[in-house]
Amino acid sequence: MKIICNQSELVSALNIALKAVPSKTSLPVLECILLEASEAEGIKITTNDMELGIETKIDGRVDAGGKVALNAKFFSDIVRKLPDEYVIIEVDGNCTAYISCGKAKFTIAGQTGEDFPRLPEVKRQNSISVSQFTLKEMIRQTIFSISDNDNNKVMTGEYFEIMDNELKVTSLDGHRISIRKVLMKDNYTATNAIIPGKTLNEIGKILSGDTDKNVSMYFMERYVCFEFDNTIMLSRLIDGKYYNVSQMINSNYDTKITVNKREFTDCLDRALLLVKESEKRPVIMDIRDDFLSLNMNSSIGNMDEEIAIKKDGADLMIGFNPRFLMDAMRAIDDEEITIYMTTAKMPCFIRDVEETYIYLILPVNFNTR
Repeated sequence: MKIICNQSELVSALNIALKAVPSKTSLPVLECILLEASEAEGIKITTNDMELGIETKIDGRVDAGGKVALNAKFFSDIVRKLPDEYVIIEVDGNCTAYISCGKAKFTIAGQTGEDFPRLPEVKRQNSISVSQFTLKEMIRQTIFSISDNDNNKVMTGEYFEIMDNELKVTSLDGHRISIRKVLMKDNYTATNAIIPGKTLNEIGKILSGDTDKNVSMYFMERYVCFEFDNTIMLSRLIDGKYYNVSQMINSNYDTKITVNKREFTDCLDRALLLVKESEKRPVIMDIRDDFLSLNMNSSIGNMDEEIAIKKDGADLMIGFNPRFLMDAMRAIDDEEITIYMTTAKMPCFIRDVEETYIYLILPVNFNTR
């Protein structure tokens, strides 16, 4: 095999592919990247940790086709240190790779690649298409609500629902729920799937966020495939039945407040200065007339701050985990946010009029002394 490609393009492709290389594995071949070249398909890099697989292509010249499995860390470290010139990679019959760029020359041992696990064949059906910007934003605005506890696998993923022209993404961790909805240009067949949070975290980092570039998503029985630019990401789905979140959402309220998001966020930010990472201290919201008083009492000190609001309904004193409120604030782009509440023991809802986003947060008990 012999290929010639640009160093910076190779680095970009490796940065994408490395996201599917496991940090620990009992199968040494999974620590490799599979480098393939042919005149028909060009230069292709594949990685696979058996849960997430990535295949990405780069432009370049193929003088001789072939394939080789190279240790991902060694190979990527070498390529990153090369000058920004053309890289020549030659592989002999013993799977030894000769890498040269400018005056730099490296020789590393490889494997045949025959044992490298191939990605399952993608069926180009049951698909949807959204802009890279839309998918990246939907992930950003919901991913913080997934659980990191593997005891409940379903909560470690996000629930994707497609109905006609609406895409709905839901995440929950037992203390809060995040829902984001968007209307698409076309109608699609009804589909639902639970996609692992790890997959969504990685694709959120890779997507450019360009409004003019689309992502095609293909839903299969056990897999979901994301196809964009020159990259395919194939992920296993999480088995199981997702929670009936619609039963947890209601439109009833006894207290509704509308507040400037920036003022509220800045206030929460100041309250969090008094909370150690290991400490679980609630921020207490005292809603009276047209003012919201936020109080934080911790081992470090106390804070009281008052901000103006528009209130509809009864006065209320309620406590929340300040980090949960802050996560929701960072996900919302509106200048003003509206919070709906019933009692100090019932969850609050943060949502817009069209319900393109809904955030449910459970309150916490607090002591007013």
